[in-house]
Amino acid sequence: MHPAPSVIVFTTLSGLGFGVLIWLGLGLPAVTGWTAFALFTIAYGLAVGGLMASTLHLGHPERALKAFSQWRSSWLSREGVCAVAALIVMAAYGAGLVFFDARLAPLGWLGAALSLATVVTTAMIYAQLRTVPRWHTPLTPALLLAISLAGGALLTGQVSAALVLLPIAGVLQVLWWVRGDMALATSGTDMATATGLGGIGTVRAFEPPHTGTNYLLREMVHLVGRKHALKLRIIAFALGYAAPVALILLPFSHALGALAVLSHLAGIAASRWLFFAEAEHVVGLYYGKR
Repeated sequence: MHPAPSVIVFTTLSGLGFGVLIWLGLGLPAVTGWTAFALFTIAYGLAVGGLMASTLHLGHPERALKAFSQWRSSWLSREGVCAVAALIVMAAYGAGLVFFDARLAPLGWLGAALSLATVVTTAMIYAQLRTVPRWHTPLTPALLLAISLAGGALLTGQVSAALVLLPIAGVLQVLWWVRGDMALATSGTDMATATGLGGIGTVRAFEPPHTGTNYLLREMVHLVGRKHALKLRIIAFALGYAAPVALILLPFSHALGALAVLSHLAGIAASRWLFFAEAEHVVGLYYGKR
């Protein structure tokens, strides 16, 4: 699929932002005053900035509020509801920490749960899609949740947790790539099933459906050379998982901590680009593309 920059920014930044809010809601680190203000500012900047970027991918951004109305059936709508609820609850919790040096633990736990739910609902937008076999797996929410928790631990200075969660996220990432490379072939979907003509013989494309491009080809079909995909995977794994672990194992300094966070962000952004660019939508079968 077409890797739209707005969606890459959204999934990268909001995942990290809500990951930070999860840890803050759990009281880790136990901060108050200006330190709490700084961490909440960073978390809200990432989460809200990512959510705002996502509206740029809408055909009519001014109608974004209508997305909240379909929460009974739409994971996108559920994501919006959870995100707003999490931000409101965590704002109240953060205000207590910043202005009154008071930690209302139950409010923090509720905010952490809502932030966790936001990450899960975001992941389910993609994991539910049978039309994209690469995404349609429980590994998708597991991976996005692990990345969010690992990034949040890294940014909030939870070194012990980050040293566990980053390798777990890295393993899930590799498993997701390996499984994804076989997903379309093992899904049982091909040109015959896509057209419904398999019962009368072998199905092949006589000629393209049309001579020019269209919306489906622009948005749903995007081909990435295998050599380029492999290079990007190596870059994503090295920057997103291996380098941060190596950096936080070194003697602590704020500079190395910041470098670990920036490396993680760059690696996750690369993996997000691949997340969309390598996703084969079954509509491509009509055009003889896989």
